[in-house]
Amino acid sequence: MHPITPSRLAAMKDKGERIAALTAYDYTAAQMCEAAGIPVILVGDTLGMVVRGEASTLAVTLDDVIYHSRMVRRGAPHALVIADLPFMTYRISVEDALRNAGRLMQTTGVGGVKLEGGSEITETVARLVQAGIPVCGHLGYTPQSTHTLGGARVQGRNLDAAVQLIGDAKALEAAGAFAVVLELVPTEIAAAISRQLDIPTIGIGAGPDCDGEIQVFHDLFGLFTDFQPRHTRRYLNVAEDITGAARQFKADVADRRFPGDEQSSALKPELSARLSEYLGQTESLAVEG
Repeated sequence: MHPITPSRLAAMKDKGERIAALTAYDYTAAQMCEAAGIPVILVGDTLGMVVRGEASTLAVTLDDVIYHSRMVRRGAPHALVIADLPFMTYRISVEDALRNAGRLMQTTGVGGVKLEGGSEITETVARLVQAGIPVCGHLGYTPQSTHTLGGARVQGRNLDAAVQLIGDAKALEAAGAFAVVLELVPTEIAAAISRQLDIPTIGIGAGPDCDGEIQVFHDLFGLFTDFQPRHTRRYLNVAEDITGAARQFKADVADRRFPGDEQSSALKPELSARLSEYLGQTESLAVEG
């Protein structure tokens, strides 16, 4: 099986094939996504929240993303693995963005990077693409700007904001982005952007008319229990199953039901007999002493 590339995503859009994408943060989760045939895996800075328990994505560093991206790449050698450039790793200067994105690509083997922002970062996007770094854009609710946006709120609720989103999406495409994530965007706006762009749109909380959908692994399978975003669907409740299993494990250990013979190894009878003889002798010597 050939690895998925950005051009493959463009071909999927042309054919009307919707693109399923999931986040992953470790080798095992990446293996599961790959086995399921998920074509796009994002090493998102959401790891700050669902893996580390942070209040937002802002504390995640480039080293954090590199660490997790290496694991994911090993677990999913065929999927298109995209990694987030974290907060303030691409906004200071174009040169800074090139250096950080280049390091991320070179040390992890991911197939692209994702940046948040619109028209204001198109120069950076263009330079990254010129340097051979595939770029995915991210519009709508951008978590790295959570403080200025007032939290996780739907964006583009008035005409001016809607026009701005459409313009930003076109600007990212013109700068060379191979796809755009649309997060918490009204359905009508996401549909309009998807129609007007030649590159794929990947929605999350943006309705059914995007070219694909991305969800957070821990949300989709019930691993993250602090809250459930409105835009997700729980396909499993793994946390409940694991908690129940852990309770059973604790009880089995306490009641000496685990480990048992099946989980243990025994000496050969002749060696066991010799050991018993030896132990008997040493115990006798101890008593005599």
